[in-house]
Amino acid sequence: MGIGAGIVLAALGAILYFGVEANVNGLDIKVVGVILMVAGVVGVVLELVLFAPRRRGTAVTNRETETY
Repeated sequence: MGIGAGIVLAALGAILYFGVEANVNGLDIKVVGVILMVAGVVGVVLELVLFAPRRRGTAVTNRETETY
């Protein structure tokens, strides 16, 4: 899950929790909204903490072969 997907999940969860006033038998819309918000926030945090350091590469140059 990328940062964008986490933000989309959190936004969708917030819409369900704060904006929808529907009653569905056997399903609590507010609980689904909270679950989606938590999943989105956890996804963004994991992406930033665990996966971002892997993407940072180091550039290695050989100064002996460079021409100026």
